[in-house]
Amino acid sequence: MNSKIMNSVALLTLTLVSLPSLAQKEASIWLTNPDRSALFQLQSPPTPFTSSPAKDPIIDVDDPKTFQTMDGFGFAVTGGSAQLLMHMDAEKRAAILHELYADDGNNIGASYIRISVGSSDMNDHVYSYDDLPKGETDPSLAKFSLDPDRAEVIPVLKEILAINPKIKILASPWSAPLWMKTTGEARGGVLKPEYFDAYANYFVKYIQGMQAAGIPIDAITIQNEPLNEKNTPSMLMLESEQQDLIKNHLGPAFKKAGIKTKIVLYDHNLDHPLYPLSILRDPEAAKYIDGTGFHLYGGTVDAMTQVHNEFPKKNLYFTEQAVIERTGSSELNISKPVARVIIGVSRNWSKNILLWNLAADPQKGPHTNDGGCTECVGAITIDGNTITREAAFYTLAHASKFVRPGSVRIGSNDLEQLPNVAFKTPKGEKVLIVSNISGIPQTFSVRDHGKSFTTSLNAGSVATYVW
Repeated sequence: MNSKIMNSVALLTLTLVSLPSLAQKEASIWLTNPDRSALFQLQSPPTPFTSSPAKDPIIDVDDPKTFQTMDGFGFAVTGGSAQLLMHMDAEKRAAILHELYADDGNNIGASYIRISVGSSDMNDHVYSYDDLPKGETDPSLAKFSLDPDRAEVIPVLKEILAINPKIKILASPWSAPLWMKTTGEARGGVLKPEYFDAYANYFVKYIQGMQAAGIPIDAITIQNEPLNEKNTPSMLMLESEQQDLIKNHLGPAFKKAGIKTKIVLYDHNLDHPLYPLSILRDPEAAKYIDGTGFHLYGGTVDAMTQVHNEFPKKNLYFTEQAVIERTGSSELNISKPVARVIIGVSRNWSKNILLWNLAADPQKGPHTNDGGCTECVGAITIDGNTITREAAFYTLAHASKFVRPGSVRIGSNDLEQLPNVAFKTPKGEKVLIVSNISGIPQTFSVRDHGKSFTTSLNAGSVATYVW
């Protein structure tokens, strides 16, 4: 090899070796302030990592330490949400759905949906898919029909799936058809034992029907809030009943029909972890169960870790939490729901996070009478064609846009005044979500593999750092 070629090879080698040191790592910052001066806004310029000593307090990101893989973040697309969306002009509806479910540009990339099997309490009326005149029954489900969802729910879901075909959908019933219940009423009551088989086949027909309509159901819960009889509709289901239904009726019915939809237990508050644990301890029931769903209106979030520790091979899901606005406040209430739900739930093994509910009108409706939620604002408020983005929209955005499905939670030291959670995405990016719940401005450092940057958050502010 002559000297000119050797010199060229040496120069190329030196250039390639030098490239990593030239490409300095920077963190992009997406910020929300409670005074609305920044609303999920990308800050400019990005913040560079340096070799300077980090300043206390320090959040150390520890990517060799890994936890659960994430399925996604999203909202409940209630019947009321679908109704409001379908009453919008088509181009206005398309625009807000793109903002919600696409992840490019400033769109927030929600990647998970919860829907109701029949109506929830955020519908303008109660219905199932097999409603009959009082006194009639239909054990063979000859009159089963998804028609109540064909005008609004199914079209909205198809528009969302056109934006993100890989979005996961979880479905939850608020009640069985009324003729299957002890009371024959929408509110409360218990599933009659003689209809356990019929109810299992009701789920089979629902999943098959939705699939035929182009809506794949990834998972179902057995009963929304099975210990709550106060909603309209609602149905009480004790753990012994849910255990029997899964083990002897629903699990075998799914197996016979070749249905792969995941079965998720419980779907209620974290103050009763023994409900799912008692069912999971039955191996004949557990063989049909993918995991447990939780809400956080009661109990403490570490109950999820309690269930995980006893059954580490069973998944955990977070299926509902309303983000309630402070009445009359001009400030955006974001730091505490991000800390409590997005950060707290993720740090306790949940594969997903679903907020309640996607959309409401300015009167916090539509909802059912005498037992519908009268305080449930939406992530967006829809007033005709006018959209207002509420606290839940920004709460979810700080995770959903960046923590894409397949991301893995990684280690980070949690700080009392700066709760945080970190992830590594399928593309190899790292994402750190930090909430300042201290009541005063906080300056802190973020350190990753010996390099760090120092940043600050105002009281009540939330930031997502991506590098």
